[in-house]
Amino acid sequence: MKIRVNGEEKKIDLDQENVLLSTALNHMGYKPNTIVVELNNLIINSMKWEKVKLKDGDNLEIVSIVGGG
Repeated sequence: MKIRVNGEEKKIDLDQENVLLSTALNHMGYKPNTIVVELNNLIINSMKWEKVKLKDGDNLEIVSIVGGG
């Protein structure tokens, strides 16, 4: 499956029929409590990541939350 992540095309080698957003994020090394995810121009609540399935050609924008002062 090919998707775009922050403007870059990525190939994800997981079960292409049922690639959950949470699984894909974990596979790419993202920590769930430090990011905000937009899928095809819609922000996805982290509580729904286990239910949202990705499709070939989807566009993800992932923003890391950084604390500091």
